[in-house]
Amino acid sequence: MITQPPSQFILLPPRGTFAGDAVQSTPQVKSFFLSLEGVRNSTASRKALVQAKIKTKMKVLDSVREDGAKLIELAEGDVSALQAEQPGVRIVPVVYYFPAWAHRPKPSSPPKKSARTKGTRASAAITVLDVSRTTGKPIPNATVIAFTNFADRIGAQAKTNRRGIAALSLGGASARVERLYVYSQFGFWNVLRQNFTLNSSLKIELDPIDLSYQDSLRYFYDFSPKHAEAGKGVTVGVIDTGVGPHGDLVVAGGENTVLGEQPGDFADNGEGHGTHVAGIIAAQGTAPTGIRGLAPGVTLRSYRVFGRGAKGASNFAIVKALDRAVADGCDLINMSLGGGDKDPATQSAITDARASGCVVLVASGNDGRQPVSFPASDPLALAVSAMGRKGTFPPKAVEVGDIEPPFGTDPKNFIAAFSNIGPEISLTAPGVGIISTFPQNHYAVLDGTSMACPAATGAAARLLAADATLLHSPRNQARSNAVFSLVLANARRLGFGGTYEGQGIVVC
Repeated sequence: MITQPPSQFILLPPRGTFAGDAVQSTPQVKSFFLSLEGVRNSTASRKALVQAKIKTKMKVLDSVREDGAKLIELAEGDVSALQAEQPGVRIVPVVYYFPAWAHRPKPSSPPKKSARTKGTRASAAITVLDVSRTTGKPIPNATVIAFTNFADRIGAQAKTNRRGIAALSLGGASARVERLYVYSQFGFWNVLRQNFTLNSSLKIELDPIDLSYQDSLRYFYDFSPKHAEAGKGVTVGVIDTGVGPHGDLVVAGGENTVLGEQPGDFADNGEGHGTHVAGIIAAQGTAPTGIRGLAPGVTLRSYRVFGRGAKGASNFAIVKALDRAVADGCDLINMSLGGGDKDPATQSAITDARASGCVVLVASGNDGRQPVSFPASDPLALAVSAMGRKGTFPPKAVEVGDIEPPFGTDPKNFIAAFSNIGPEISLTAPGVGIISTFPQNHYAVLDGTSMACPAATGAAARLLAADATLLHSPRNQARSNAVFSLVLANARRLGFGGTYEGQGIVVC
């Protein structure tokens, strides 16, 4: 007999994510889900399964709610047995999604040694010194990536030490470099240099972030004092890596839905992604010492679905976060994450959110004009692509590499080279070279549909706050449909075409 190791699955009713609704379930399914809740709270799981008359051996790890979706551990070979025992239950594999910021290019293979260095133990290292343009001080922990052949991803990368120096092995004491990228952790614009000879050493100066700078977000939207309370009355949930701490952000509450972590720990997991996203929506600072988001008056809630040190978020954590956000009265939910095939669990949770009067906005993905990723491709979500504008970032910033046709009616506008596109796109928004908050009172420039999505969410919050009748209407499908219509009716096309921009950029 072959014993298979257990895998994680999600149990769902025939429709939606909770079995208590007679329309979505049956009395038998509801009884089964409630019995599993008893198993989860039991110290003798096998005994509890027997008492609940559940024959298939499994372990219940977590639950969205008493009659809601369950996270279980089950041997793959026992899935069919559970299906036979409970034919009204959907058994969905656990899958993972990732933050939707633009991918940094990575070398796949090192350059070959030059004729002068063949036979030696190692090629001579080329050193790159990164410093601040204004102070001349070294920049530690910056990532330096050099490609001798960008198309084939031949190159090398290294991090700068505390003296700001990174050593690159490029096959010799000098190399012809097609592209050299420098990415700081925070505080600076990142740099791109192209088509030059890199000798034994090179000094790169990075421009510090000026919080009064007009990036593409601040070009397209008005951040004057009259918008200091924009979004007031609207509650926005950010499902991400967590939010804060940051002096420009006020987080009203939330939950950590990661298995095994503390529910009350919904601050940033250290990646900074969620804090940057939240700042685009709701930062309350004022330049030149802080920044303001599009809708600083909203009630901001954080739902952390990425664990400490984790790169991916499980669909169960996302389903649970969506359920909590709806229960907490969120009007809009921002999900700057995606990847992978269509997932019935996440799809069901988005359907439930829409039925409860809540609208979910999702980043379209950053795979270089590939099809819109899931969950942005869900027809009940608003999918957001990323656009940029020439002149809203320094001339040697990495964002120069994101410029690609098609250009808009105004030729300075473009859809980012990294942005996913397709007929599912609902909106576009600025996502190239966006200045926003970063944990521990820092600021960073990031790119991606991850940044475009909260720009659209912030604009939607401005519109919804201005429509008191809709804002205070009953929380049902009609309400979310009306919010959809409000947002799309106030979008303006920029000349890219529907598969690139949907209805265009939200005007508010």
